[in-house]
Amino acid sequence: MKANTSAITILISENAEEQVNYAAKELCHYLSLMSGEIFEMAETQKENQISLILDQSLGADEFTIDSKNGNAAIRGGKRGIIYGAYELLETLGCRFFTATSELVPHKEKIELPEFSTHQKPVFEFRQHNYHEARKYARFAVKCRLNGHCNIIKEKHGGHMPYTWFVHSFQNIIDPDIYGKDHPEYFALHNGERVTTRHKNQLCLTNPEVLEIATENVRKALIKNPETRIISISQNDWPMNCECPACRASDLKEGSPAGTLLKFVNAIAERLEPEFPNVIFDTLAYNHTRPIPTSETRARHNVCVRLCSIEACFSHSFEACDQDRSVLLPDGSRSDFITDLRNWGTVCDRVYIWDYVTCFAHYPAPHPNWNVLAPNMQAFAKNNVKGVYEQGCGASAGSTDFNELRAYLISKLLWDPWTDVQKHIREFTDFFYGNAAPYVREYISYICKVAEDENIHVGFNDDLSSTLFRKEILDTLQGFIDKAKEAVKSDPIRLYRIGKAELSLRWVRLKRGAMLDDTLDTEEANRFFTDWRSYGLTRIDEWCSPETTYRGMLHGLWRGIDLYEHWTGDGPEEL
Repeated sequence: MKANTSAITILISENAEEQVNYAAKELCHYLSLMSGEIFEMAETQKENQISLILDQSLGADEFTIDSKNGNAAIRGGKRGIIYGAYELLETLGCRFFTATSELVPHKEKIELPEFSTHQKPVFEFRQHNYHEARKYARFAVKCRLNGHCNIIKEKHGGHMPYTWFVHSFQNIIDPDIYGKDHPEYFALHNGERVTTRHKNQLCLTNPEVLEIATENVRKALIKNPETRIISISQNDWPMNCECPACRASDLKEGSPAGTLLKFVNAIAERLEPEFPNVIFDTLAYNHTRPIPTSETRARHNVCVRLCSIEACFSHSFEACDQDRSVLLPDGSRSDFITDLRNWGTVCDRVYIWDYVTCFAHYPAPHPNWNVLAPNMQAFAKNNVKGVYEQGCGASAGSTDFNELRAYLISKLLWDPWTDVQKHIREFTDFFYGNAAPYVREYISYICKVAEDENIHVGFNDDLSSTLFRKEILDTLQGFIDKAKEAVKSDPIRLYRIGKAELSLRWVRLKRGAMLDDTLDTEEANRFFTDWRSYGLTRIDEWCSPETTYRGMLHGLWRGIDLYEHWTGDGPEEL
């Protein structure tokens, strides 16, 4: 049987831009899936049409849709035109839950609803690192991500190319090149200049460091001409320069962030004439987290990326009562929500690096479901312009309902005030079928325990918390058991619930080995066999499952504790 050609055409201009063509093809594809009709692109007006227009007056991510009398007009920037197409499809009932799980409703006939919308995201930079958005370009665009996701090509609307992506001091002043002959370029710590690779910082008051850094940043920008953002940021090592000049600067500025900002500002000012569209990015991280109390401010082409690494993630930033403050040079302390509010008053381009999983134990139930929206709203209210949500970076994902978490984060990055409960219901009903009510009970329960008992959860905790005591795990297992029973005749959903159950199996196994000295090797064998059967890789952020298991045999919380180069005192990995 030959399909009918739809009465609705997709109208594009002659020689339409590649983003318009891509948006038009996506509309044709999904509208055809919904109705069984053939939707075609045309360059001449028809009676009923969906017109696509790339509008340079709109921002890159901005779009409008006007739909009435059986016609719709979508206008947008180079990404916005594509987002507008997906918005129309979502209005018609489509949902893009994961790269391989999409809801495309059946309709006998496509009828365009009457509505009008104008959307522009709060955040100019939106990115998370869950694996499907890093692997599948079409899915990343459906998630409306636009950050350092290099798979998003120009036809998809492009992204914001990022050179060096944080912790870049060792790229700027390489200790292997300068460490031996110029130790004075590196931070003084406990009376010594530290030049160990990955474990050093720079002496930011040394004028020679500024000259070399400026030239090396310039070379990197010439080598990477597409760069929109370049990182000039401290290495991932807790150390600040203690030389007299740096200490005096930190005290005068009221925070090491002032010393850092002067350094970054100087580079940004020197290179702006040659690279007028580049953003020079730095971190407010650990010792540089609090703002300078001096008059030092970030230049207009400098971005400060504030990191929430010390924060609690089971309570919202605005409500948490735990002291996770950072020490200032004068001996006082500053907490994260204060730093967030302060940076928003002194910097025109604040970005965030936030944390949404447990990096030491990716499978662990992470009770942050209720704080995702309040925290994103706190960012928006405090002048934040970009957000990177660092979740599970394993190449094949993990458990703990991470598909749902990635979906919610994408929605919140676009609109911090979106209806999270609606998205949870829609996702779980489709993805988990009849098991959905029990999945929602599981999520609500683990969050309620953390909130009722005021249990604080960090980004890198072990599993010794009372949050994971036996009675809690047993209750969670009860929800999983009911979920499995509900979908026992639905192989796909049963498979997904089995994957979610790996979270509880891992916590029991690890707690037994570490807290009770009762490693069940038979269960460990079954667990790791099943883990691999789901195509999963890392359990710990920084090592393989095999190393994680060897660490457990050694009585260590993490496999990385086997690495001498990581801990400085553990047995070296073979």
